Amino acid sequence: MKNDFDSASPLPEDRFQKKLSEYGGSLHKRRLNTLQVNLGKFCNMACNHCYAEASPRELSENMSPETAEAILNFLDGSKVSRVDLTGGAPELNPNFRFLVHEAKRRGMRVIDRCNLTVLIEPGMEDLAEFLASNEVEIVASLPFHASKVADRQRGHGAFDVSVEMIRRLNRLGYGEEGGELLLHLVYNPLSACLPPPQDFLEAEYKDSLRRDFGIFFNRLYVMTNMPITRYAKRLQVLNQYECYMDLLERHFNPANLDRVMCRSTVCAGWDGRLYDCDFNQALGKGLEGDDPLAVFNTHAETIEGRPVRTGEHCLGCTAGPGSGCYGALQAVEKHLEAR
Repeated sequence: MKNDFDSASPLPEDRFQKKLSEYGGSLHKRRLNTLQVNLGKFCNMACNHCYAEASPRELSENMSPETAEAILNFLDGSKVSRVDLTGGAPELNPNFRFLVHEAKRRGMRVIDRCNLTVLIEPGMEDLAEFLASNEVEIVASLPFHASKVADRQRGHGAFDVSVEMIRRLNRLGYGEEGGELLLHLVYNPLSACLPPPQDFLEAEYKDSLRRDFGIFFNRLYVMTNMPITRYAKRLQVLNQYECYMDLLERHFNPANLDRVMCRSTVCAGWDGRLYDCDFNQALGKGLEGDDPLAVFNTHAETIEGRPVRTGEHCLGCTAGPGSGCYGALQAVEKHLEAR
């Protein structure tokens, strides 16, 4: 039986492509509902699992006002309803608040991928209030609900600061069940393994954080670490890269092919170039035409129906329950429908 994975120009054979070939041959874009915007690599942290390789030293790759304007023009010519702002620490880019204001003015759902510790950076003292007043949905990294484990990924003291910032967001109304201000947390494994079941770990997080710290949140997004850039280098240093790739390949789940976020999302990099996802953005695997496709020279409707550029890292999104920017793929559709 044929499906919408059938046909497309053959891609270089790799472990993911071999798996994909068993179930039809390719992935194609559908109607776009999300524009993810990566404002650059500048960040106040340098987490060891960060596929974007963000750090305080990354000052060159940051979005300009001209590119931010082009982002809005691209949105105006699309049917996109969700703008997902990421980085680096996207809030440290001078265009962040402009993009939030303009996207909200257009009636769009705006998501800020926040590392929490940025809320205490100089010049960011009113950031939490800004996010609340604009009803920005926050997706915040908190690799575990205890400091010893979380700080191993994010640095000494990061967990304590994150807890205090969640407490501050809670006081503004974030994370309340049934409330308008949504606060979601993100879990990434510390070791080279697949994450635990999302619902199980969410219950554990909620119980532990409320009991030990009196803080609360809406949803936990469980994400598989992507075997690219900084994390891939870490695996190679530990001689775990091949074992990790074998693990992802063994747990390939074809049911995830219908749910992967790259089918309905397009990512704009700091310079406006377009990618199928933020992982491809980190790898420089852009959408290709006569010239590289960017918000300056492309309309959203021309992207729909294109084949997705894949690679071995795509095994990270399709292993087990699946993984994406909104957590385990098997749980994503139910959550998005509730919104």
